[in-house]
Amino acid sequence: FNPDDPTTQSEHVIPLDKSIVRTIDRTGGTFLHTSRTNPGRVAPDKAPAFLSPEAFPVDANGYVDFTQHVLRVLEYLKLDVLIPIGGEDTLGYAARIHKEGFSIVSIPKTMDNDVFGTDYCIGFSTAVTRSVRFIHQLRSTAGSHERICVVELFGRHSGETSLISAYLAWADRAIISEVPFDIEKLAHLLMKDKYSNPSRYAIVTISEGAREIGKEVIQSGVPDPYGHKKLGGIGAITAKRLEQITGEGTMCQELAYLMRSGEPDSLDIMVAVNFANVALDLIQEKKFGRMVALREGRYTDVDAATPTLGAKHVDVRALYDVDEYRPKVFHAHGKPMFLY
Repeated sequence: FNPDDPTTQSEHVIPLDKSIVRTIDRTGGTFLHTSRTNPGRVAPDKAPAFLSPEAFPVDANGYVDFTQHVLRVLEYLKLDVLIPIGGEDTLGYAARIHKEGFSIVSIPKTMDNDVFGTDYCIGFSTAVTRSVRFIHQLRSTAGSHERICVVELFGRHSGETSLISAYLAWADRAIISEVPFDIEKLAHLLMKDKYSNPSRYAIVTISEGAREIGKEVIQSGVPDPYGHKKLGGIGAITAKRLEQITGEGTMCQELAYLMRSGEPDSLDIMVAVNFANVALDLIQEKKFGRMVALREGRYTDVDAATPTLGAKHVDVRALYDVDEYRPKVFHAHGKPMFLY
């Protein structure tokens, strides 16, 4: 948005009246739209035509920091508070905006559920619900053809979607981002699973960020503005290797965007509504520079910079059997709702 050309405001700014937000709780996606833009790290050739990169700070790699322009736009729009919603990258930039002096209250939303500082992120339940349903639907095909079925799920640094989906769908094995796997051992385990199943099939879930022991994570394309390359492909590679090792038929299904498409489930709606309530409470109390969170089953808030202080991963020791490649949940009594 160019403050010097107010005629462009309607293209970039939406007043949120009741007619706009009326169906937000039951409609998939985001009517605000979304992007992978990082205003603090923009390639010069991606800069808006009305901005001159030479007028802004440039880092050692040639990326331009347009944060001062963002602050100018916020001031021009006469906004009192910004409520950023997203994952670790969005929340990290939100903390940067607050450090520059603008009031923010942020909300964690990512289906990977990997934001440090909160036990839950909006989107996780819907993603797992979808994954469990599709895994069960794949059973009929896997069983009909007596195949080993590899189901690849989103999960860059955290394997929680793979772990919990496997746990709830009773998949035979689960490969997660946190634990490199031995393909020969996995093949042996899945053969045992297949031939102990009367329908002669086996199912393994695998995180997109998983890797074999001694190998790199499968990445492709150029890095996005936050430095991340596109992940994906480990499922197909694993299925092919399993077929070569076992001589058995395999099939691979990347659930990909099916996990995050469509309307949210009831748990996500409940958390989103309550996160919004907490955010508005913080704004009314003028407690800025905070991120709403769920911790040990309770709604709370933490410093907005908390997501930048660490990485949230699966508690491997408590929840994952590294020898059997499967969820390990024996004693749920006394555990938090999401197990850790």
